[in-house]
Amino acid sequence: MRFRRSVLVPLTAAVVLAAGTGGWYAVGGSGGSTNGPGGDGGPGEGVAPIARSLQLPWPREGQASVAVEGIGSLGTRGEQKPVPIASVTKVMTAYVILKDHPMRADAPGATVVADQRAADESYSSVETTAPVLAGREYTQRRLLELMMVPSGNNVARLLARWDAGDEKAFVAKMNRTAAGLGMRATTYTGVSGMEASTRSTAADQLALARAAMKDPAFRQIVATASVTAPGAGVTFRNTNKLLGHDGVIGLKTGSSTPAGGNLVWATRQKVAGADRLVLGVVLHQRAGTTPAEGSAAAHEASRALIAALRAELPTAANRA
Repeated sequence: MRFRRSVLVPLTAAVVLAAGTGGWYAVGGSGGSTNGPGGDGGPGEGVAPIARSLQLPWPREGQASVAVEGIGSLGTRGEQKPVPIASVTKVMTAYVILKDHPMRADAPGATVVADQRAADESYSSVETTAPVLAGREYTQRRLLELMMVPSGNNVARLLARWDAGDEKAFVAKMNRTAAGLGMRATTYTGVSGMEASTRSTAADQLALARAAMKDPAFRQIVATASVTAPGAGVTFRNTNKLLGHDGVIGLKTGSSTPAGGNLVWATRQKVAGADRLVLGVVLHQRAGTTPAEGSAAAHEASRALIAALRAELPTAANRA
């Protein structure tokens, strides 16, 4: 029995592949675009004064945005125009599922029966999937892990059908939720990120990450290093290669040819005597190349930002 994690096969020019590749309480300001020094963002949350003394290695392409719990925005770079976000889409999918079906930390959540469609899609050769068996009962938590850790597209669609009856109805929930969070530049057209028509900005995805990280169950799921698919004997490692290094505790990868590499990350850092959550979003790295090349670029850009923050943020905070 074989299951595919991330099989990238060029089909035609018209077909692109999407591969998945403590909490946040309040940072202040809105979820709109923010301007760092020299940034291109629109009106929205102002940049925290501390940002002026930081020399962050912002990516030279695409978009990026960073904020710190209790301090505020450290800036947004790159034109904040909507771009494809690939499997980063699943952050909203998980957020809506947990809003509709709340779970306590460490709890299994509701019981979900896998349908035949989700089982059949486990064998897809053109997208990232996770194995499920038709008719088998799964906990809500395990399915969320299979969606977020190896980025199972079939599991995202299964959860959407379980929640809303069909995927179209669930997508409508995603867009209503985005509007409620002030994500004015975001449009969801699917639940997994396979659709290049799902588009957002770094600033909008940062607003979503802030909201999602308030949920203890969500924080646990995105910090999961590996997950085993029940009944299949297959264990998957988290697609976020930064997880567990430099205080990184999440959050979600996504890559495809049109989207390039994308990474929403969360790390904890001691700043002015307080343990603070730092959130960052890097989008549209090496778009138009392979998903693997884009993913590597997004990881490298995020790693550079995190390293600079760990080196400079405590000193900058002491000077402020």
